Amino acid sequence: MQILTGVYPIANTPFHPDGSVDFDSQDRLIDYLLEQGAHGLGLFGNASEGYTLSASERMELMRRIARRVGGRVPLVASSGHTGTNAAVALSKEMEDLGADCLMVLPPYFLKTDGDGLMYYFGAISDAVRIPIMVQDAPLMTQVAMPPALLARMGREIENVKYVKVEAPPTPSKFTAVAKLAAGSLTLFGGLNCQFFIEEWQRGARGQMPGSDRTRDLVAIWNHLERGELEAAWAVFTRVLPLLRFELQPGLGVSAQKHNLVAEGVIASAHVRHPTAALEAESVAELAQLRQRLSNT
Repeated sequence: MQILTGVYPIANTPFHPDGSVDFDSQDRLIDYLLEQGAHGLGLFGNASEGYTLSASERMELMRRIARRVGGRVPLVASSGHTGTNAAVALSKEMEDLGADCLMVLPPYFLKTDGDGLMYYFGAISDAVRIPIMVQDAPLMTQVAMPPALLARMGREIENVKYVKVEAPPTPSKFTAVAKLAAGSLTLFGGLNCQFFIEEWQRGARGQMPGSDRTRDLVAIWNHLERGELEAAWAVFTRVLPLLRFELQPGLGVSAQKHNLVAEGVIASAHVRHPTAALEAESVAELAQLRQRLSNT
């Protein structure tokens, strides 16, 4: 089975100003991400506003994106849920519609213990044939998954093959998980690549950022893979002000959409409530950052 590696941007979900899904903009965004060199795509994650999509919208988007990509790159679809049975059903559905891997949050409404997490991920694993990426994102879920538990999942749950580590400080957790997993897990980074290079140095085999700086982030990845550390730092340092701007709590999705509108990729920066929209001052500051990037 192919091991997933590289930069897998989480595809934003474009909406019309009335809040309905803009499928034409979604098609353009998928084409854009592939043209920018994405090694794969993440679907229905936080940056996709997956938490705002209805079941029918998610199904139609999954079907449409899989058809458009046509197997050119792997698709990682989020399929976590607050209930185990619902997570199992959603995971099977995403697999049937063309997902190559499942990114799964732990249950976070009613939280469970380590044994409960093993049961939850085990139940999903038993129901599917594709690999599972455990999303370790305690800033969002308030669910702590220690390195030893993640390593145990990799050893004992058949289809758990990946972990997306988003538990700060991420570099030290990468080291701990990699040591305990002893090769049973492939590690990905998130949190908009704020520690991209340190995580790569500590064993990350992939990153899952937003959709708006894919070409630059792919360039960083390629430099690292070729051993060109200084060149990687040069690109990272250039884009860091924008990555930093997008890491403001709750505002990153709106910022990414404004950048994609400015690139002519999507038609509207509309976000669905409760996702926060940038106020006018922030939109102006973001435009200044884009101008600085274009001048360097």
